Amino acid sequence: MEKLIRGIHHITAIASNPQRNVDFYTQVLGLRLVKKTINFDAPNVYHFYFGDEVGSPGTVLTFFPFDGAKRGRKGVGEMTYTAFSVAKDALPYWRERLKGFGISISDTLERFGDRLIRFEDHDGLGIELVANETDSRKGWAPESIPAGFAIKGFYGATLNLRAKDLTAELLTNVLDYRLLAEDNGRFRYVVDEQPGEILDIVLNDPEGRSIQSAGTVHHIAFRTDNTDTQSEMQHKLLDYGQQVTSVKDRNYFKSIYFREPGGILFEVATDGPGFAIDEEVAHLGEKLKLPDWALPQKDLIERQLPEVKLNYKIG
Repeated sequence: MEKLIRGIHHITAIASNPQRNVDFYTQVLGLRLVKKTINFDAPNVYHFYFGDEVGSPGTVLTFFPFDGAKRGRKGVGEMTYTAFSVAKDALPYWRERLKGFGISISDTLERFGDRLIRFEDHDGLGIELVANETDSRKGWAPESIPAGFAIKGFYGATLNLRAKDLTAELLTNVLDYRLLAEDNGRFRYVVDEQPGEILDIVLNDPEGRSIQSAGTVHHIAFRTDNTDTQSEMQHKLLDYGQQVTSVKDRNYFKSIYFREPGGILFEVATDGPGFAIDEEVAHLGEKLKLPDWALPQKDLIERQLPEVKLNYKIG
């Protein structure tokens, strides 16, 4: 049977200061700001999308930056770490680069045969860089980062749950995942064993309920090919007993949402139409782009949003 889920589409987190958010992900991590738009549910707040050159599904980390938001707390019922994929020999480069920005970094860790480092952004969002030789994606290389060390896209994500069985059943019975392995209390689920799709479940690490605010993940979205496969997945979820939203038009993809049994918000998003529908690829992310329904309030929205500048050059 053809798989309806292809891995991770995007991950959306909450940030505080918009300019610091843009600076960290473009200047420190070297991602490209591929879209500057608004939170469709809160038009006075930006929605930033960072990824590879065109914002390919599987590379895009997005943020709702609520200026002045207090720091949240990692805990149970949350996606706690976003893992990015880098080349096998890239960790020494990234260790030195992050130290140069004054960022505290973990010792080199090993997990399922891969080496990785772990750190946090200025809001406390958990990030991992996983070195591997199986990822053929190019990534995005701004002027400041050698192309061979660029972040290629997502490697995977960590779900921190109080119990795993019901979530595992949803992943394996509905979302086309399967259990690959267990390592020291970490359970790895995959679709095709490729970077960009991997989900790890850990239990009560850290303990205590999460508090959602700056530095925490709002939701994780899974890839599906198109609106037809999305509709199939929607019906599959409903038949499984999940409460699923109607289809939401996010301009650059279509979305449905539901909460998995552990409380984490899941989304299924279509691969298209993509971020180049309202900007040329060479100029992605340079201007504020609004959905049609918000255009009558364009002047008001622009006055409410703080100015944000891009401070990177294309390599």
